[in-house]
Amino acid sequence: MNLLSIDMTMVDWARAQFALTAIYHWLFVPLTLGLAVVMGIMETLYFRTGKQFWKETAKYWQRLFGINFAMGVATGIILEFEFGTNWSNYSYLVGDIFGAPLAVEGIVAFFMESTFVAVMFFGWNKVSKGFHLASTWLTGLGATISAWWILVANSWMQHPVGQEFNPETVRNEMTSFLDVAFSPVAVDKFVHTVLSAWVLGAVFVVGVSSWYLLKHRHVEFATKSLKIGAIFGLISSALIMLSGHHSAYTVAQTQPMKLAAMEALYKGGTDQPLTIIAGINPFSQPDFEATDEPPLKLAVPYALSFLATNDVHGYVPGIRDILDGYTKEDGTRELSLDEKIERGQCAITALQEYRKAKKDGAPEDFLATLSTEIKENMPFFGYGYIKDRSQVVPYIPVCFYAFRVMVGGGCLFVLLFLLSLFYIYKKDITEARWLLWIALLCIPIAYIVSEAGWLVAEFGRQPWTIQDMLPTWVGVSDLSSGAVMTTFFLFLVLFTTLLAVEISIMCRAIKAGPKGIDKELKGS
Repeated sequence: MNLLSIDMTMVDWARAQFALTAIYHWLFVPLTLGLAVVMGIMETLYFRTGKQFWKETAKYWQRLFGINFAMGVATGIILEFEFGTNWSNYSYLVGDIFGAPLAVEGIVAFFMESTFVAVMFFGWNKVSKGFHLASTWLTGLGATISAWWILVANSWMQHPVGQEFNPETVRNEMTSFLDVAFSPVAVDKFVHTVLSAWVLGAVFVVGVSSWYLLKHRHVEFATKSLKIGAIFGLISSALIMLSGHHSAYTVAQTQPMKLAAMEALYKGGTDQPLTIIAGINPFSQPDFEATDEPPLKLAVPYALSFLATNDVHGYVPGIRDILDGYTKEDGTRELSLDEKIERGQCAITALQEYRKAKKDGAPEDFLATLSTEIKENMPFFGYGYIKDRSQVVPYIPVCFYAFRVMVGGGCLFVLLFLLSLFYIYKKDITEARWLLWIALLCIPIAYIVSEAGWLVAEFGRQPWTIQDMLPTWVGVSDLSSGAVMTTFFLFLVLFTTLLAVEISIMCRAIKAGPKGIDKELKGS
C-alpha cells in the first residue's frame, strides 16, 4: 500500500467499527462463560441428590445461558469477517498465523459447543442423567475452548512469537504452532479473561437471585442460587487476583509502554509506587515530556515495582525512558525510539531492494545479504512507518481510568460476595434489602468493569495492530471512509437491536422465573 494514499479518516472508521463489534460481542461472551459453570454446578447437585429442585434450577440457568449464547454467536461471526473486509493488509501479512487458531476454534470448539448444547437443551428425557450432565459440562468446556483460541489469536497480536518473515512471499509464516498457542501472553490472557467472565457470571447470578428476594418470589431457589453464585464468585475473585499479578508482570516484560500508560508513569525508576488515583485530564493527552508525574497522585509505595518485576525495588521504565532507551535489569539495553525507527526503515528499504533484485535476477549471494539484513531488522519493521514520538504513546487517560475501573470494580465484587455469604450464613439475607439492591445494581457495573479490561488491553497496544510489527494505518484495506462509515452505523443499529432483544427476552425469562420450583418445595 502506498502510504501517501492512506485515508486516515478511513483508518479511524475501520478502528471504530471493529471496536464497536468487539464491545458488543463481549457483552455476550463473559456471561456465557460464567453461566456455563453455574449451570454445571446446579446439574451436578441434581445428579448427586436426585432432587427435582436442582433439576429445575439447572434448567432455569441453562435457559438464560441459551438466550445469551445465541446472541454471542451472531456478533462473533461478524467480528471475524471484518479482518478480511477492513484489514486486508493485516490479513495478507499474517493471515497464515492469525488464521490458524481461529480455524481451530471454528472447526473443533464451535462444533463441540453446537453438538452438546443440543443434548443439553433437548435431551433431558432422552439420555441418561450422567450423559446429560457430561453434555452440560462439555457445552461449557466448548465455550471455554473457543475463548482459548480466540485469545491465542489476540495474544499473538500483543506479542508475536512462533513466526518468521518470508521475503519471498512478503508474509509472516508460522514456525511453531505450540509457541503461538502456549505463549506466556496467551496463557495469562486466557486465565485472566476467563476468570473475569466467571466473576461476571457470579455477579449476574447473585443479582438476579437478589431480585427474586426483593420481590419475595422463589425465596428458597433464590437463596440457594445466591449462595452458590457468591461462593463461585469469591473463589474466582481470589484466583483473578493471582492471575492479575502475573498478567501485570508479563505486560511489563512484553509491552512496557502499555504498563506505563496504565500508570501514567512518565519517568520511571526503582522503588516505584502503584498509583491509586491521580489528576489525569480524561479529555486530553497529558504532556508526558514536561513533567515527571501527574498532579494529585495518591499511590501505594513500592507496589508497582513488585507487580512489574516481583521485586519491591525493581526498575520500571516510564514513557520517556521507553522513548529515549534504557538499560534493563538484566543488563541488556532497550533501543530508543529513534534507533528503532532507523532499523525499521532499514528493514523496509532492504525488503524493497530484495523484491527488485529478485525480479531483476540478481545473484543469490546478494539476495542472501539482503535477506539477512531483513531478518536482523524485522523485529522493528513497524517502526519504519512511525514519524513522531507521540504516535507510539497510547491514549493515557483511557488506559489510566479503565484500569482503575477494572480493579475498583473487582474489589467491589469481592465485598459483595463476602457480605452476601455473611448474611446467608449468619443473618437473614431477605432482611438486608440494601444489600440486595446493591447486588442488583452490580449487574450493569460488572459489564462496565469487563469492558474496561478490554479497553486497557487494546488501547494500551496502540498504535500497533501487531505489536512493533504493523501500525494500524498500514494494516487497513484500500476502502473509502464513506463505505466503512455506512457499515459502522448499520452495525450500530443491528447490534443495538440485538442487545435490546436479548435484554427483553432475558427480562421476560427472569420475570417468569423457574418452572416447578415452588411446587417441588411444597411437595417435599
